[in-house]
Amino acid sequence: MPDFFHEKRLGGLVAGVDEVGRGPLAGPVVAAAVILDRRRLPRALAGLDDSKALCAEARVEYAIVLRRVARIGIGAASVAEIDAINILQASMLAMRRAVAALGVVPDVALVDGNRGPALDCRVETLIGGDALSFSIAAASVIAKVTRDRAMASLGLRHDRYGWERNAGYPTPEHRAAIALHGITPHHRRSFAPVREWLLGREAAE
Repeated sequence: MPDFFHEKRLGGLVAGVDEVGRGPLAGPVVAAAVILDRRRLPRALAGLDDSKALCAEARVEYAIVLRRVARIGIGAASVAEIDAINILQASMLAMRRAVAALGVVPDVALVDGNRGPALDCRVETLIGGDALSFSIAAASVIAKVTRDRAMASLGLRHDRYGWERNAGYPTPEHRAAIALHGITPHHRRSFAPVREWLLGREAAE
């Protein structure tokens, strides 16, 4: 379970940073930065964990509490930006935007993974951080809930792809819908399954 070991080790104002949405074929990549007051956390956050370890209902409930008690910044990089600069750089861009949206400059950004964005503060990376750090776990929940809602909203306008269920990830349902109906402006053209569909259309023409 996540704890505050790394936040205490680093000291100062620590922002946990995480992103979600590197793997999908459609939609933006979304990042969140979260600063928690370790002395004043409500009991409702007991059990907070990496977003992947929580069901959708629990993520939403934790996000509601976090928005009430934490300082939160959210950033995203669009499909156009993903295709222009690649998914890794777009993820870094989303994280920079999330930290900037905090409204304060933290002393340290504690970033999930082995690479962090260039920021105006110290950056520490932590592999598997969403399962180790309470702040990163909080960021992972906020980013996941935010992106899932965005994809569900897009799914109302493009209801053939099941985005409200698969969030744009390359599930069999999503791949079959691309094969049958083609792609939308929200699909990432630089990603192989989408690029292959475009090449096949060009060959057919």
